[in-house]
Amino acid sequence: MNQLEKIFANAKRLNKMIILPESNDRRVLEAACKAAEMGVARIILVGEKSDIDKLCAEIGITCPEAIEVVAPESSDLLPELSKLYFTLRKHKGVTEEDADKAARNPYVFAALMVKAGHADGTVSGAACSTADVVRTAIQVIGAAPGTRLVSSFFLMMLEADHHAKKGAFLFSDCGLVIDPDAAELSKIAIAAAGSYSMLTGDTPRVAMLSFATRGSASHPMVDKVEQAVKLVRLNRPDLAVDGALQFDAAFVPEIAKSKGAAEPLGGEANIFIFPDLQAGNIGYKIAQRIGGASAIGPVLQGLDKPANDLSRGCSAEDVLDMIAVTACQAGAQQ
Repeated sequence: MNQLEKIFANAKRLNKMIILPESNDRRVLEAACKAAEMGVARIILVGEKSDIDKLCAEIGITCPEAIEVVAPESSDLLPELSKLYFTLRKHKGVTEEDADKAARNPYVFAALMVKAGHADGTVSGAACSTADVVRTAIQVIGAAPGTRLVSSFFLMMLEADHHAKKGAFLFSDCGLVIDPDAAELSKIAIAAAGSYSMLTGDTPRVAMLSFATRGSASHPMVDKVEQAVKLVRLNRPDLAVDGALQFDAAFVPEIAKSKGAAEPLGGEANIFIFPDLQAGNIGYKIAQRIGGASAIGPVLQGLDKPANDLSRGCSAEDVLDMIAVTACQAGAQQ
């Protein structure tokens, strides 16, 4: 099995409940039906059953009976979830009336279902912005205990014939933290290492990327990356991490050797930490669109329970992949 097949096999074994608030999106609906049919996860769709059946008929698919459909307006859980939202947000001036209104929003309803333990994770973003997805996740689900930074990553799958290296590689942060300082960059790297181990079972090998390798250029941007490496080594001395490194020195053994970066990664990194969001977002899209890598994400890391984002340009297959990843995260956070 390749890495993605392993993720799907793990998700099936875990049998987690994933709630999807965008049942009116045909890509989400197709993925939900396929996930249920394959046993990737137990699925809850937020919406009206009649609307879902109508869209299924238009697409030409049948909604499996195993899928649970819940409409916030008529749900027996609405009073409980409304009260929970009020408890979580009253310190921000939210009234009980505000909470009742908010809990009827499909995205908030889904996040509250996860927070309350009625679902194990949620996936959304096919029809809304990353900012909206992340804001709801942080406000409702919250950060994991001891975590002060929520970040994201893309799992980049290199499986095509033309890929010199094959397998799963992690790029972070490509979707959330705009301009991390050295301390934040180190936290992103440590979180990414944990995410990679959880999803692949492989040993993380972390490259902190820059435009210079091992002091080949002097600049505050390079200094930030080098300081982040020191903080990672201080807080996680068990991790194989190096930087600042150019991408080729982190990915190609021969170039690593020629640039004096033979140890500890030797051009065999499987996690690539970008110095800022601009570099990360550009980098993953180049790998995806020119390099032919499959990109799963942005996957959020650092939340108390899984809530993941979708690109608005996603395909049904992308949604299915994210359901499997979210199920695996839920299993790891038990």
